[in-house]
Amino acid sequence: MSDAPGTPDVPAPAPRVRPPLSAQGAEEERRVLSLKPVLAPARGSYGGHPHQTYDLWTANRPDAPLVVLLHGGYWRYDRLHLTPFAAHLARQGFDVLLPGFRRAGGAGGYPATFDDVARAVDTLPAGRPYILAGHCSGGHLALWAAARALLPEDSPWCSTRLPDAVLGLAPITDLAGVIRDGLSDDAGLLLLGGDGPAVERLPAVDPLTLLRGAGTTGVPTVVLRGANDEELPHDQFTGYLAAHRDAREIVLPGTGHYTLIEPGSPAAGSVVRALTDLAAGLPGRTPPGRTA
Repeated sequence: MSDAPGTPDVPAPAPRVRPPLSAQGAEEERRVLSLKPVLAPARGSYGGHPHQTYDLWTANRPDAPLVVLLHGGYWRYDRLHLTPFAAHLARQGFDVLLPGFRRAGGAGGYPATFDDVARAVDTLPAGRPYILAGHCSGGHLALWAAARALLPEDSPWCSTRLPDAVLGLAPITDLAGVIRDGLSDDAGLLLLGGDGPAVERLPAVDPLTLLRGAGTTGVPTVVLRGANDEELPHDQFTGYLAAHRDAREIVLPGTGHYTLIEPGSPAAGSVVRALTDLAAGLPGRTPPGRTA
């Protein structure tokens, strides 16, 4: 409600009620999230907290582009479910860093989750050009990291050390929408610390809010999603794309939310092609050759 004289009250949009998953959507979710985790050939840490660790897969080729991959799970869950896909990308010719970070509901949430993502992307590439990619809430974190130059200069996260390109895979882009719709048992409020703190904290960590006024992050950006995504309302994608004049959208017909990260699926092939296209624009890099 506005306190400005003469300003009419504008009711907040009503929250959406998420319909039950279709049989296809439920099967896709079960199939992808039940994949056996893959042990990374190398692991390391980028800080002293137990969650400030990373997995590394290398393609064993000197010209392999680097992908920093941020996992989803509504900021609550760990990265194990994304290890099969990280290993798959390495087989396609990419070096892949998969960092963990402090998570909501435990040691993380605001500000620790954002502290860790900023630290990971600032340190782990070690000066190499890289593509920052993320799925679902990991897509939110990737798009946020690409927008850090739009933060106020006194923000501890403000930086001009940005990714060379960013790929959002069915990404969350609008935290206000996540909170309004109560997605995943109010995961947005859990991330930001509850109703009261969320109002103050959201503008600094919401990709859509940061874009408003600027219209672009200056980072080559692709949003890739399935036309049949049942996990996120489609305005999570359309609102961001309308605000980001330089972003490119790829929509996969007949594709849901999770099969984007299913090794060997047609959707995963589209992800590899999108990464290959972005890699062609990396400084001093050539795109990898793809293997079957």
